[in-house]
Amino acid sequence: MSLTTLFHCSDLHFGHPAVPEQYEAIEALIQLRKYDVVAISGDVTQRARSGEFQRAREFIKKAEQASQVIVVPGNHDVAWWLAPLGLGDPMKMFEKYRAYISPDLEPVLRIAGATIVGLNTSQGVNLHTLTWNVRDISIIGHLTRAQIERAHAEFEHSRAGDARIIVMHHNPVKGELSQRHGLKNTQRILGAFAEIGVELVLCGHDHQEAVHFIEHTKKGTIISTAGTMSNRSRGGRPSSVNNIRITEGEIEVSTLLWSNEARDFVAGPVKCFSR
Repeated sequence: MSLTTLFHCSDLHFGHPAVPEQYEAIEALIQLRKYDVVAISGDVTQRARSGEFQRAREFIKKAEQASQVIVVPGNHDVAWWLAPLGLGDPMKMFEKYRAYISPDLEPVLRIAGATIVGLNTSQGVNLHTLTWNVRDISIIGHLTRAQIERAHAEFEHSRAGDARIIVMHHNPVKGELSQRHGLKNTQRILGAFAEIGVELVLCGHDHQEAVHFIEHTKKGTIISTAGTMSNRSRGGRPSSVNNIRITEGEIEVSTLLWSNEARDFVAGPVKCFSR
């Protein structure tokens, strides 16, 4: 039986909120388990500063010694103030991210058993991300129809039977504690994902771990929301990451939770879904 393994982390927030003991434990785990893929679903920095990006780049380079890595930007990685409301050059917002992390904001990774498509939901402050809540400025994510069509085209080149996986930052399912979606137009987006056969979405943003299954008429979609590896976890929850195993017949998502007693990430809830 073929087996594909993924390590999913998000919201590393290198900078003031980062907890060195936690990301050092994760670095050791990645080297030990040698996952096929390490997926980082955004917010590698706290304030999009050069020093924060440099530390994030060190983390990524170390992970690349053991696994293939795919990473997408989060809203904290975007210098939105350089192009607010479409004024100026939008690519200036991503200048440091592209210099330190990757020039590709929407990478695609093809491995045995899976096609993984990165989508950039962190598009700064524009008419699509504005809400009536002032607190949402620079926080809300957005996807365009063109982005979804591009993902569809990438999946059409996949081998039959390969898992179709999206990596993006913003959560399309309402958080249990936050009671908020991170992404606008979630029903439309999830419906589009169903149409193109997305089996698994790896996201973050909510700072609380969660695994959801969205039932569709055609095919269900699993939403793996990784918590944060920082001191900004919601509701006093422990920091968390997700461990994913994909076989021909099922997808298993197990959560690893930070334990202050063990000074390490320990086994948490496990959910299995038929493919």
